[in-house]
Amino acid sequence: MKKPWRAVPTTVLAVGLVLGLTQLAAAAPNPVITNIYTADPAALVVGDTMYIYAGHDEAAAGATNFFMRDWHVLSSTDASAWTDNGAKLSLSNFPWAGADAWAGEVEPHAGKYYWYVPVNGNGAGWMDIGVAVGNSPLGPFQDAKGGPLVSDSTPNSSPLNIDPTVFTDDDGQVYMYWGSYYGLRAAKLKSNMIELDGAVVSPSGATNFWEAPWMFKRNGVYYLAYSANDSACSAPGYACIRYATASNPLGPWTMRGVVLDQVTSTTNHPAIVEFKGQWYMVYHTADAPGGGNFRRSVAVDKLFFNADGTMQKVVQTRGTTQPPTSNLALSATATTSYVSPWESLAAVNDGFTPTSSADRAHAVYGNWPQQGAQWVEYHWNAPVNVGRSSVYWFDDNQGIDLPASCQIQYWNGSGWVNLPGNPGCGVAANQFNTSTWTSLSTTGLRLNITSRSGFSTGLLEWQVRAS
Repeated sequence: MKKPWRAVPTTVLAVGLVLGLTQLAAAAPNPVITNIYTADPAALVVGDTMYIYAGHDEAAAGATNFFMRDWHVLSSTDASAWTDNGAKLSLSNFPWAGADAWAGEVEPHAGKYYWYVPVNGNGAGWMDIGVAVGNSPLGPFQDAKGGPLVSDSTPNSSPLNIDPTVFTDDDGQVYMYWGSYYGLRAAKLKSNMIELDGAVVSPSGATNFWEAPWMFKRNGVYYLAYSANDSACSAPGYACIRYATASNPLGPWTMRGVVLDQVTSTTNHPAIVEFKGQWYMVYHTADAPGGGNFRRSVAVDKLFFNADGTMQKVVQTRGTTQPPTSNLALSATATTSYVSPWESLAAVNDGFTPTSSADRAHAVYGNWPQQGAQWVEYHWNAPVNVGRSSVYWFDDNQGIDLPASCQIQYWNGSGWVNLPGNPGCGVAANQFNTSTWTSLSTTGLRLNITSRSGFSTGLLEWQVRAS
C-alpha cells in the first residue's frame, strides 16, 4: 500500500527570501464547516482524501476560556466540499486524563494511525501528551499506551506540553515536536510510536516561537511553521504564523518570514499539506456565525512556493459572498509603500475599533520617518463589490500626525484610477472618516496619503464595505 504523505520530495532547491508569483483563489468557502466550532487543525492525506483532525470548541457565547472535550475528523476528496465525520476521539478514551482536548495530530505508521494529543492529566502537572491508535484514518481510536507519552516528569519537557506534531523522515525515523511559550521541544520516537527514543532536545533558531509547530519536508528542505506572538507581525494578544527552514530535522532553524498573518481569533494554528498537486494552509479563525476566541472554525486556503523554495504569504478568504455591511478589509491582503520597523501593517485590517487617534492599546501602522506621498493598498484574490471606505487615522502627537490630504483609487485591471465622483476620504481625528461612491467590482483599493510638512502618517484601521 502506498504510504500516506504530506509532501513529495523532488529535486533540491536553494532556499532564499525572494518573493513573487501571483496567488490564485482559495479552494473553498471559509470556514469549511459551521455546524460546530472547530479549531487547532492537523491535516493528513491518505490516497484521494484529505483529512483534518480538529479540536471541538464548545464554549458558550461570551465565555472567556476554552471548553474542549473531544476531537472531530473532517474529510474531503477535493479540498472544497467538507464532511464532518463526527467525534472520533474524546477525553473518555484516556482513563488517566482529566480535561482539555487541545491540539493534536495523526501520523500513519506500519498500517496504523497514531493520534497524538495534549490533555490535562489527573496527576501532577498540567498538560501531558497522550497517544491513541486506530486502523484507519477514521478510527476507531483507543488509548495506545495507558498513560502519557510526555509529561512534566519527562526530562527537559516543556512546563506546558501542548501542540504535538509528528513527522516521518525519508529514512523512516519518526520525530515529535511540541511546545508553548516556554520554547520548542523535539524528540525521536521509537518504531512502536508510543515511546521516546532518546533525550528531549530544544531546537534553536525558531524566532519568536509561541506554540503550534508543524513540520514537513519539501525538495530536501525541512520546514517548521509555528505560531509566533510578536509585534512585528501581529497585534498585541494575537499571533501570526512564521516559518523556518533547516537541513536537519532537529535544526538549527533559520527563520524565513511570515506565511500567514494574524487571523480573527487571538490564537493561530497552522497545518501545511500537499494534496493532488496543490499545497494548502489549514488554520482556524473566529469567522463562523457566533464565533470568537473560544469558538473557532477551521479554514483552508491555497499556499504557493516561490522558485527558491520560500513560501508566499497565504491570502485569507472568507466565504463566497458577504452582506453589504461586512468589512471586506478583513479578507484583504495589505501592502504599503513603507511601514516603520516597530509598527505593524497587519493593524489596518484586523477589525479593531479605536477609542481615539492616539489609541496605543493596539498595534498601529505608521510610516515614520517617511514624508510626503505614501500609500496603503488592499488586494483581494477575487473581485469584490466596494462602495464605502472608513479610515481611522493615527496621531501620536510626535512624528506622526493627521495627513494633509488623502485619495482613494481602485484597480481597473490594468492600473490605479480614481473612484467615481473622486470622493475625498477625510482627515479628521478621533473618528472613522467615511467615503461612499457608486458600488463597483475590483480586486484592489489604494489609499493615497499626503503628509503634513515635517510629519509622517499612520493608520489605526481602514474598513471597506460594499455599500
